[in-house]
Amino acid sequence: MSPVRIVDISYVAVPAKAARPPEDVKLNAMEAQWLVLPLLQYILFFEGEQLPPFDTVVQSLRSSLKATLANFAPLAGKLVHLADTGDVAIRCSASSSDDGVRFVVAESEADVRRLAGDEEHDVQTFERLVPELDMTELPASLLAAQATRLEGGGVALGVTVHHAVADGRSLWRFVEAWAAACRRDTPPPMPPPCFDRLRVRLPGGEELARSVLRKYAPNLPVVTTPSILQEERLRFIRWTFTLDSNHIERLKRRIVRLGEAQGAPSCRPPSSFVAVAAQAWTCFVRCRSVPADEDVFLFFFADVRGRLDPPAGAEYFGACLSGCLATVPARELHGERALAAASAAVQGAIREMTEDPAGGWEFLRIPGAVPMDRLLNVSGSSSFRAYQAADFGWGRPRRTVPVRMNQDGQVELVRARDADGVQVTVSMLRRVHMDAFKAQFLDLLE
Repeated sequence: MSPVRIVDISYVAVPAKAARPPEDVKLNAMEAQWLVLPLLQYILFFEGEQLPPFDTVVQSLRSSLKATLANFAPLAGKLVHLADTGDVAIRCSASSSDDGVRFVVAESEADVRRLAGDEEHDVQTFERLVPELDMTELPASLLAAQATRLEGGGVALGVTVHHAVADGRSLWRFVEAWAAACRRDTPPPMPPPCFDRLRVRLPGGEELARSVLRKYAPNLPVVTTPSILQEERLRFIRWTFTLDSNHIERLKRRIVRLGEAQGAPSCRPPSSFVAVAAQAWTCFVRCRSVPADEDVFLFFFADVRGRLDPPAGAEYFGACLSGCLATVPARELHGERALAAASAAVQGAIREMTEDPAGGWEFLRIPGAVPMDRLLNVSGSSSFRAYQAADFGWGRPRRTVPVRMNQDGQVELVRARDADGVQVTVSMLRRVHMDAFKAQFLDLLE
């Protein structure tokens, strides 16, 4: 671990002429659950000859962030508890000195080449390269950023967003807009982000959201994270693997061959997400001692913006996710055709979601329904353009990594730096499990 010293803290406000929501924006039921769950945090590492002096980087990031907030004004607000109605809402105002996005400037003796190059994460240093948001009591801020000068001429840009107001797709849309403003590019024509929570229509409307809050956050304005996620996260071991396009294609062909051997007629190649999830799930089960006749589980989220009736729209900015759960007996993931069995189970869960897109909206029921030591949680998506979206004018990040991973058996996916492969970050509590996972993961690529 390398120490990180904070040099400056300021607040980036919404431009005076920017449009703000005229009223508080109440969270819908789909988002209300995220109030008690961990933050969404990423680090972008930059280095190379294109990188300007650090002071110039900071100035460019601040000014472009302010410009970006003209279209993303609610992110500079706060989550508030409306005691009269029991709702939680986004309030965007300019009524206090700390209104705006907290922007932290820091420096560290950590070497950017090590942080951006090692497969194993320096977890404790990474945790200090992202800004914290206090989410234990409302009002709570929604967004914060941190720029850290690193040894070796590098910069770490840490971004933290409250998960109740943004999912991964929303986060990367914001980063893409911020990066374009920093490059001073003319943004491509696209609809502005939409923060209208009424775009997500669930039976019960606002009263359903209130019932979710009473169920999962009964002590508002105090917010308590579920005990299952309160384990000391600094104890987790995290590794990042990258599968290039050749790896992905070989994996897909292998799944097809195994499926045909099982008698599946005209088996079609799985998507990159399904193929990588199947591989990670197989490795997860094989690195643990699970009785052959016991079920094992894989959980993941589906973006349902375009699947709701009526659709929320691609421009919807929020957490618009439905949980999906795949299940197979452990023996199926130990056999020769494990990848095909895992792939079929994941595809089955996706089919269930397409038939009822909102059926998995209350995903917080899952931890109480399945044994967590037999569940792999896959978050993110192989379609997230984390590297391509984050070119602030200094080239693509050398590395992009998730920071907040809280489960013993969690996988985070983004599209790889080369834009063709998939980056896979894995979190485990015990090194023996991680070592076994790595061995299986590399073996299945052969």
